[in-house]
Order: sequence, then C-alpha cells, then structure tokens
Amino acid sequence: MSSPTPDPTLPRYLNRELGWLEFNSRVLDQAADPHVQLLERAKFLAITGSNLDEFMMVRVGSLKLQSRGSSGRRDPAGLTANEQLTAVATRCNRHVQRQYELLRDEIQPLLASHQVTRIDLDACSDRLHEVAERHFHGDVVAVLSPQALHDRRFPMLPGLGIHLCVQLRGVAELAPQNTAKIVMAEEDGADPKPPLEIEPQFAVIPLGRTLPRIVPLPTDKHASDKSSADASVTDVCFNYVLLEDLVMHFVDEFFPGREVVQCKPFRITRNADVELREDGAGDLLGGMEEVLESRRLSDVVRLEMDATSSDAIRNYLTESFYVDPDYVFRIDGPLDLTYLFGLHGIKGFDSLRDEAWPPQRSPAIDPAEPMFASIAAGDIMLMHPYETFDPVVRLIEEAATDPDVLALKQILYRTSRDSPIVAALKRAAERGKYVTAIVELKARFDEARNIEWAREMEQSGVQVIYGIRGLKTHAKVCIIVRREPQGLVRYVHFGTGNYNEVTANLYGDISILTKDETLGTDATMFFNAVTGSSQPQPLQQLAIAPLTLRRTILELIRGETERSRQKQKAEIMVKLNALVDAEVIDALYEASQAGVDVRLNVRGVCCLRPGIAGLSESIRVVSIVDRFLEHARVMYFRHGGDPQIFISSADWMPRNLDRRVELLIPVNDPAIRKRLWETLQLYFRDNQNAWEMQSDGTYNRIVAGEKTKPVRAQERLYWKTVKTMKDLKQKNHSVFETHRPGQ
Repeated sequence: MSSPTPDPTLPRYLNRELGWLEFNSRVLDQAADPHVQLLERAKFLAITGSNLDEFMMVRVGSLKLQSRGSSGRRDPAGLTANEQLTAVATRCNRHVQRQYELLRDEIQPLLASHQVTRIDLDACSDRLHEVAERHFHGDVVAVLSPQALHDRRFPMLPGLGIHLCVQLRGVAELAPQNTAKIVMAEEDGADPKPPLEIEPQFAVIPLGRTLPRIVPLPTDKHASDKSSADASVTDVCFNYVLLEDLVMHFVDEFFPGREVVQCKPFRITRNADVELREDGAGDLLGGMEEVLESRRLSDVVRLEMDATSSDAIRNYLTESFYVDPDYVFRIDGPLDLTYLFGLHGIKGFDSLRDEAWPPQRSPAIDPAEPMFASIAAGDIMLMHPYETFDPVVRLIEEAATDPDVLALKQILYRTSRDSPIVAALKRAAERGKYVTAIVELKARFDEARNIEWAREMEQSGVQVIYGIRGLKTHAKVCIIVRREPQGLVRYVHFGTGNYNEVTANLYGDISILTKDETLGTDATMFFNAVTGSSQPQPLQQLAIAPLTLRRTILELIRGETERSRQKQKAEIMVKLNALVDAEVIDALYEASQAGVDVRLNVRGVCCLRPGIAGLSESIRVVSIVDRFLEHARVMYFRHGGDPQIFISSADWMPRNLDRRVELLIPVNDPAIRKRLWETLQLYFRDNQNAWEMQSDGTYNRIVAGEKTKPVRAQERLYWKTVKTMKDLKQKNHSVFETHRPGQ
C-alpha cells in the first residue's frame, strides 16, 4: 500500500518567530499553573517578560531592518518581513494581555493573601505614607533629576529602563507690565484676565538603575518605630512599593510652582540587532566597543506605556520615538515584569518556593583525590544541575597550580561576573604556564563583560584570541596539557553549556571529562586551527561547524533512512534547544517517509511540522518546560544496533551550522552512552511538564492518564542522582579501610 501524499498547498516549515512566541507561551503556562508554587509562578512570569524583551531587541529588530531593505524575500514559511512583523505584533499583544491578566487576577491577589503586598500609597495608612515619604526625601530626591523636554528632543534614554513622562500645564509667559495690570485689576475688584493656555509641556524623569525598584515598607504595626524601610522585611509579612509608584506619588515636589497634569511610566526597547562589520573592522576590540555604542543609540522598536496615559502623553511619546503603532503597548499594570525576580528572592516565605534541589557530588569523583586521578580512572559525565559544576572549576583551578601542567587552552563564550575560571587562567599565566583563551567578543549582550576580562587576562600574561573573523566561536572545550611519566597527556572537558558556575545551577547541561588520546588530539588540532586561522586538518572523531558538522548530521540521518528502507529497525532521538534549518528538516521528513522512528525533544523553536500524513507521520516533537532550563544538546542514532550518541554545543539552526564555530562530540564510554540513552527515553515519558507539538505549530500539554504513573523527568533525574550518592556513601561506610603510612 502506497504512502499518502502530503497536501502540496501546506507549507513545509513553520515560521521561526511565531514558533518562538509559542515557546514563551509555554513558559507563561507554567506561571498560570496552580500546581506550581506561588513565588515560582511569579518567577516564570518574570522570565516571560525577560524573554520578550530579548525577542523584541533581536528578532523584531532584525525584521525591522529586513523590512527597510524592501527586498521582498520570504522566509522558509513563505512570509515576508512585513507579514512577519504584523503577525508577531498580533501575537505579542495577545501574549502581553494574558501576562497582565494573570498578574492582576491571580498572582498579585494570591501574594497579598500570603502577606506579600504591593502598597497603594493613595490608600495606605498614615504611618506607611510617612515611611514612604521619608524614603522619598532621604534616598530618592537626591539621586533623580527631571529634565524638561523641548521640541520633542528627548535625552538619549537607555532601552529597557523605566522612565516617567510628566505632563505639565502650559502657561504663556507674561511680561512684567502685564503682571502688574493683573494685580491692579484684582485690587479694583475686576476679573483679571486669565493666563493664556498654550500646548502642554512635558518633562522626563529617568529612574536609572542605581535605586532598587522594589522599596520595602514596614508592617503597619511597626511603621511608627522603624527609621528605615529596609528594616521592615520579616518572614511573615513583606510590604513594598515600586520605585515608579513612589516617585509618581510625590512627583509634584520635582516641579515647585508648576501644575502636574499627569505622570505616567513608559519604557522603550531599542534595536539590538547591530552586528560588527568585520570586513571594515581593523581592530576587533575597538569595533565591538563601537557596536555597543551603536546599540545604545539605535532605533526604538517597541514602546510600552501605562494604559491610563493621557492622549497627550501617548501621542507625544509615539511621535517622539517614531514607533510603529503596532508596537506601542498600553500596559494595564507595572511595566517590566522582571521586578518579580526580586520578589522571588525575598527572605522567608520558603513555603511559596520549590523544595531545594542542591546539586550532588559525582560518584565518579573522589574529593580527596586530584581531578587528574579521577579522570585517569575513566571518562566522567556530569549532568548539570543535578550534579555540581564544581569538578569543572576544580580541574582548571588545580591545573593552574599543578607544576606538571604545561598549558591550558580554553574557549570562553559566556561566563559569570566574578568567574573563578577566569581567575584560575590568570593565575596559571602568572605562574608561567602557557595559557591561551579564545574569547568571543561577539557573544550578544555579554560583549562588555567579555571585553573587560579579556583585557584583564592579557595583563596577566594570557594569550587572548578574539575569535574568528565572520564567525562566532560557540564551542565549549578546555584542554589541559600535563607532563606525566608516560609522556604528555591531554585532559579535555567538553560541554553543552557555558563555563558559568552560576547558570550551571539553573540550566540542564552535559559535561564530559576525558583523557582519551584521540579526542585530545582532535581537540588540540581544532583549537590550534582556530587560534592560527588555518585550515583544520581532517579529524578522527570530532565534527566542526561550519566545516563538517552539517554534513555529519545529514549523513547520520540519511544512514537511518537507508537502514529503514532496507527493512532494518531505524531510530533517531534528539534533544535540542531549536530546530530551524530547512535542509536538516527535509532530511528528517525523508527519514519519516522511509519509516524511521523520529523523536525530537525541542525546548524552543521548531520549524518542522510533525504528524503530517505522507510527510512526517512518524515524527514526534515534545517540549519540556520545568524548573530548570533545558539546554543540553544530545543526539542518538540506532545505527543498526551499534548506537551512536553525541553531545554538541550546536542547535540545528543555520547560524549554528554555517556561521558559528561549534563541536559535535561522540560519546565513547559505554556506561555514559547508556546513561544518556536512558535520559533521552525519560524525557519522552514525561507527562507532567511536557508539551506535544501539533502539525499547525500549537502545543498540547501531555497529561497522565488515570492508569498512567506520573512522570516528571527533571524530578526523576534529580532523585536518581541523590540515590546514587546515598548508595555510594552507604557502600563506603560498609568497608573497613586502614590508613596507610603517610596518609
């Protein structure tokens, strides 16, 4: 029986931008889920706001630039830039409306019922009002400065900051003689001629980033005996006012002698899709600094303002910033939902948060032994954040002081503000070791930080390479060369996530530590090719983007396709953050038509359409949104019963496969392969926080049936890790081990 023919009028691909908005909607569903702890719901709502900010800056910013080009070019889904902008605006308006309905109708009232209360200064007690007024005069007035606006010439306001637009009553200037006539008329009992009205006048008060947005206030019963609002925080009650509410309440004091008609908050989002023109940048460092400056001055792509703003304020702001009316958002609630991150972090209220899941120590690593000894005993996989990232940091810190270590080579894309890894590399260079760091200055939104510590490392003697012209270096690898009795040995760390010990507690990622000779040789050849701007020689096991990674992925997919055509069992399981690349999608469609069982766990954007008869009916796509951000890229191919498993720094997107330096790393250790395979299987059994993609791009939540056991993948992974460590401790306690001389 022949396979059904897919509808030829149906687009083969879904739009990337609308797919991303579907992902943010799934995050918003976590905020709306009553089974999620209340402060965690507030945090998820903050995440949706932060996500949307970046989407506006980058993706909408890019579409705006494409629209100006008027090329008429269509995306793989068949939409022009203008059509995408219209669709995105419609979808974003619905999304924002849902965000604020959730905040107003559920989260804020529930927080107040648990004594986390946003205070209305117009309706609060006299005591609270007195404390707020003291804080305003003591801490706010001295910092903020209003600025009168003339001829729509706004000061250069930063994007994503909260600003206040103040509408003042406009009064015609009176000459001294006219003023005298008015006074005389008053004395004679005549009606003085009123001042002439002119157009409204405006001023702006930027709130800046120095003052905290959340201002704690005491409880009423303690308000009279608290000298500072900060002293009011308790475990049982948290009252607060937002900075903009405080300033708006007392705004008259910034304009003595003037009548304030209205004062309302607004926020602008600037286009961040400003890229370095490397063909004209002789100095990459200087060029990146120019990019940061250009981003600060770029066009406004979104304007948010209070929904109750007067028509005068709305028109004034819209015309001043030249904003497309479709991207003017009137907000019924506090602008910038990221303030909810601050509420999530308040002291106390532990019953409103998730139970802590502290990262566990890996059973493969003995804390009493050097990291080199643990790795020498066999390859080690760390599954973050269930297992701690500390061994990766410790490996680099030990290498910095180990007299037998000759060289350290590392790629740094993003790292933490006070990175212990950067500190260790500096320390190693100061001790005379050969240290090379590839620092990606083009890591979006981390450029300024990367520039800062790149200079610091150079001053310590680190050889710093600023990436590759025309490409972003996104691979995650660290190579340590050590002198041992048998000769030079390379210890290598490969990862799917950044060298950031902070996000390693929040992101699901994979680390592999190995001294495998072939992988070490490949990693060194790859690294030296990048630093030397040379043509990489053929590698034995690693695949590199933009040279061989795309070809390798397509060969692996087509290998399963061919096996299925030969009536062999064929299977593909992949975990990614995004699936956008049309060529890879076409290969997966072909695999499905050949009968390959394709299961895709794609956290974010997926442009493939699953479940279409004759095209993709054997493809299943799920997305998991839970307490940890799923970030690992893992790939499984059945390969005729000899499974091949890989980890990677790359998603299946054109930018990763063609415009970035990425790595695809085979997993050689049988025990690690088995553990990753079991983990992939577990993700497809999740029926608590998993969503299944439909062929039209929408998602349905997977719900456990009446007779189905609840499965939450992240929870099971964590408690399995805990049990493994507990069993190891019990085993160690059951063995009598004598101390040896010298121990």
